[in-house]
Amino acid sequence: MRIPRALTIAGSDSGGGAGIQADLKTFSALGVFGMTAITALTAQNTTGVTAIVELSPEFVRRQIDAVVLDIGVDAAKTGMLSSAPIIEAVADEIRRHRIHALVIDPVMIAKSGAPLLRPEAREELRRTLLPLALVATPNLHEASALLDRPVATPAQMEDAARALHALGPRYVVVKGGHLEGAAQDVVFDGERVERLEAPRIPTEHTHGTGCIFSAAIAAGLARGATPIEAIRDAKMFITGAIRAALPLGSGHGPANPMHRLWPQKADRSVE
Repeated sequence: MRIPRALTIAGSDSGGGAGIQADLKTFSALGVFGMTAITALTAQNTTGVTAIVELSPEFVRRQIDAVVLDIGVDAAKTGMLSSAPIIEAVADEIRRHRIHALVIDPVMIAKSGAPLLRPEAREELRRTLLPLALVATPNLHEASALLDRPVATPAQMEDAARALHALGPRYVVVKGGHLEGAAQDVVFDGERVERLEAPRIPTEHTHGTGCIFSAAIAAGLARGATPIEAIRDAKMFITGAIRAALPLGSGHGPANPMHRLWPQKADRSVE
């Protein structure tokens, strides 16, 4: 029996709602064996990030080597990379191990507003990592920061997807979760634009949605789906995770990547 294997290269969220914790839950929920290369540790809960400790680029390299050389990787994703030296180390390892099914989630800011990527690291992300991506999944803020221009309308999302594709990713998904109306994402594969829509779910509990979405794409790729199939399936998966969001803590609670496995209850309040 072949076991699909996916690696997340990202930061740890001590609150369990985002980062490697959300990625591993997503991998498991979708029948994929998950592995980690941790780039940073955060002291974090639903209200914010109170401390960050970056791991050394060399230790990040060692983690990637350890899992690739023994267990193997069918697909990988990146999340919080924090600094230019870590991005450079990750890009080197991706090239060296020839990991082609790579999803880049260019994490820059936490749901609470805390910065998770140093400003000077943006150019390193553009220059060394985006060209290696099979799929890139920026939200509106991240697309705007990567292109140094506003991305705030459906037309600007399409222009941004085309411009980001020119930097190297084979598929670009510009996520429109922060727009008004239906939750619409723009997908560009170099030839055609596809818009993926889902009903907007009225909830403030959306912590970890970007992590879950990109992890779901990586899981689909690990299981042998085409990129566009993996993206479409991930859109349905994250919609379900938001619909089943968990009202934990006193801030932004997490979306629920285990929603297909948990008994569906009308009341998910936590006593």
